[in-house]
Amino acid sequence: GKSHFGWLRYLLVLLSLLHATDSFYVPGVAPINFHRNDPVEIKAVKLTSSRTQLPYEYYSLPFCQPTKITYKAENLGEVLRGDRIVNTPFQVSMSVEKKCEVLCNFPNKPVTLTVEQSKLIAERIREDYYVHLIADNLPVATRLEFYSNREEEEKKKEKDVQFEHGYRLGFMDGNKFYLHNHLSFILYYHREDVEENQEPTYRVVRFEVIPQSIKLEDLKADEKGMCTLPEATGSAPQEIDPSKENQMLFTYSVHWEESDIKWASRWDTYLTMSDVQIHWFSIINSVVVVFFLSGILSMIIIRTLRKDIANYNKEDDIEDTMEESGWKLVHGDVFRPPQYPMILSSLLGSGIQLFCMILIVIFVAMLGMLSPSSRGALMTTACFLFMFMGVFGGFFAGRLYRTLKGHRWKKGAFCTATLYPGVVFGICFVLNCFIWGKHSSGAVPFPTMVALLCMWFGISLPLVYLGYYFGFRKQPYDNPVRTNQIPRQIPEQRWYMNKFVGILMAGILPFGAMFIELFFIFSAIWENQFYYLFGFLFLVFIILVVSCSQISIVMVYFQLCAEDYRWWWRTFLVSGGSAFYVLIYAIFYFVNKLDIVEFIPSLLYFGYTALMVLSFWLLTGTIGFYAAYMFVRKIYAAVKID
Repeated sequence: GKSHFGWLRYLLVLLSLLHATDSFYVPGVAPINFHRNDPVEIKAVKLTSSRTQLPYEYYSLPFCQPTKITYKAENLGEVLRGDRIVNTPFQVSMSVEKKCEVLCNFPNKPVTLTVEQSKLIAERIREDYYVHLIADNLPVATRLEFYSNREEEEKKKEKDVQFEHGYRLGFMDGNKFYLHNHLSFILYYHREDVEENQEPTYRVVRFEVIPQSIKLEDLKADEKGMCTLPEATGSAPQEIDPSKENQMLFTYSVHWEESDIKWASRWDTYLTMSDVQIHWFSIINSVVVVFFLSGILSMIIIRTLRKDIANYNKEDDIEDTMEESGWKLVHGDVFRPPQYPMILSSLLGSGIQLFCMILIVIFVAMLGMLSPSSRGALMTTACFLFMFMGVFGGFFAGRLYRTLKGHRWKKGAFCTATLYPGVVFGICFVLNCFIWGKHSSGAVPFPTMVALLCMWFGISLPLVYLGYYFGFRKQPYDNPVRTNQIPRQIPEQRWYMNKFVGILMAGILPFGAMFIELFFIFSAIWENQFYYLFGFLFLVFIILVVSCSQISIVMVYFQLCAEDYRWWWRTFLVSGGSAFYVLIYAIFYFVNKLDIVEFIPSLLYFGYTALMVLSFWLLTGTIGFYAAYMFVRKIYAAVKID
């Protein structure tokens, strides 16, 4: 019982650490201190829609432009996400209020949208686009308030506040389109403690917007570029008629409020949008279930094995009275190399590469170093890590290939370095062509693509070769029993020993363990939420590794007991069974949660899903394969074979 207690304590320490990471802030991101009247730059990131999954650049729509447009230099992750950060003409100064001001065509000349532009805006409004702006690196959010309990409305007017990322471009009413042409910015600042005679300094801690649609005539702009907002009741919204030219004004107002939120925790409002309680409950639930199941499985397997080994190792007094059966019979064939050893070792090499990358990324993110405030850091880190983990991938692939009696190591190394990345690159390239056709900022620009190819052939490929060379030169894994010259007959197998039945059975447990997390990850990818629960993800990853290993061991044991010794490929395929369930879940999510109707967004969804499923299959298949391989070597080392 003592070890269990130790485990529990360890788990609790881990969980408390995970909770502490919420408040921990990214190293290397320093706060900016503003004095009164200092300009606070407002930049635009992109336009997004969960209906089309195609991000666009801010100036792809006819918004007001500054005299000189400058794009921020971006890291790889930002480019891949479709962010194109650019300056905007909004003039905002620290703690200076603005009632209402005209944005472009100063002072009060209305902007005229051509028919083309009007059509485009109407189209984007129909597709539910959101505009994303940032002030001092904080994304803008729209506050949604609703009363939590309708019945007790009189007793407590407690409003539930939730935030939406960005603000809606406009809205539809019947068949008419209305554009949000007036933005009321609400910025919150935190006053820093300074010496008595110094000027006070402020830090931006929240950025909200209330978008409004106000008709040109109601804005009453004057010669100074000031405007007056109409009373809420009498105003008409600004309609955009896609069949003709439209005249309108873009206006904005700025309101500052003091806040007690410290700079270090300014991201909390964005990150605590989803139910953390449900999350905790479900994770602890799956931890308990998995450890319970794995305990039972381990006990059963260990007891059965002990019995088997004791039987096999008994003195052969009762010589030949009982016909031998079970896994000892196939000892002369169990380490017979499979078909296509090169492809198997290449896939496993890529699996190891993925495993190392995911482990490090989740761990570093759990320490709070890849939080959403450093945009694109996660993607960039993942890309570079995958390249550098090629050494390990190559090493394991090379050693296994040698063990499987392979001898063409150069070809094997090339296969390892290009098989999985080649498929990924191919799918991404095809999807990219479609995104390019739509002129979306989600398309990876040509220079970036060339840079990625250079990284693949300049960093990853040589590293894989290096690892492969050392892995191939190393002693092959020692197999405890000799392989017979002539393969033995494999008896007729029962229906439930079928590969596909195995895949279905083996996938359930690992999928069940990570199913809840999958929902959060999917909504982060497809519905523009932030994903930050890396503490949870780390736990889930460990659970996944444990459950895959165990399922794989159980399956290989059954297979050997049925005297079928072709387990190499079989284990790899079967352990990856949960990827099949991930695919089913992705289809379910597409049908139920997303309202994607058009062809290209659907193509993008299923293209990226295919990549996820493939990577997941490689990852789980590799974990299962190595667990089974260690198990098989262990059990055959334990029996005496004449």
